[in-house]
Amino acid sequence: MQPGKAVKVTIYLGEGMTHHGIPVYSSILDFLFYHRIAGATVTKGIAGWGADHIMHSTNLLDISDRLPIKIEFIETRKKVDEILGKLEEMAGTGMIEIQETTVAKPATLPKTSQPPSHFDLKLEGKAQMMRIFISEEDRWGNKPLHEALVEALRANDIAGVTVYRGILGYGAHRRIRKDKLLFAAPHGSIMLTVIDTAEKLRAFLPLVDQMVEEGLVVFSDVDIIKYSYRTLEAGEQENPPEPAITQE
Repeated sequence: MQPGKAVKVTIYLGEGMTHHGIPVYSSILDFLFYHRIAGATVTKGIAGWGADHIMHSTNLLDISDRLPIKIEFIETRKKVDEILGKLEEMAGTGMIEIQETTVAKPATLPKTSQPPSHFDLKLEGKAQMMRIFISEEDRWGNKPLHEALVEALRANDIAGVTVYRGILGYGAHRRIRKDKLLFAAPHGSIMLTVIDTAEKLRAFLPLVDQMVEEGLVVFSDVDIIKYSYRTLEAGEQENPPEPAITQE
């Protein structure tokens, strides 16, 4: 962020609202984070009502799962316009408010801090497979790199990803890595397999380049033979089937 004109976006949600089986506020926060929004804050109300005009509150006797949740962030108008359509979709029945504002002084990292390391779903016909090979001990920010990559892929609407843990192999350093005891320190190999359209995967590639400091990324052409899923029942865990593919 730079000093000057900007907009403040406020998203009002209900605590119990979900998106693809997880809380909406969590999905939106991931989406904002992996689209490199300057910063965002989530706050929870203790009482309030919305479009249903029903009062929701929490006290020792009544714990409501529909308390108000508010997400706020400040960004440039251009960046907000780029993501607004997706935010409207994710917010569902929630409300989005945009206000013109002025950034007098942008937030900065303390000198002792370091930034993070360089960091409808129907498919048919031609597509591409991206494989990302990394080490199990690689990290991005405060979490394992493979977990961060999965979150980033989901936040960018990539169709699906599967993470595999290697039991034996070697890489550029020629060191043999093999599966050890259950409680041994993680140091094996990890492979992420991602399938989507070539356009979406290529658009995601710059973020992969930032997040993966050392590893291998390869692309293959594939044919989507079948990719189908059923609607999840309320409360059911999301676990979509993997697509059947043929590799050219």
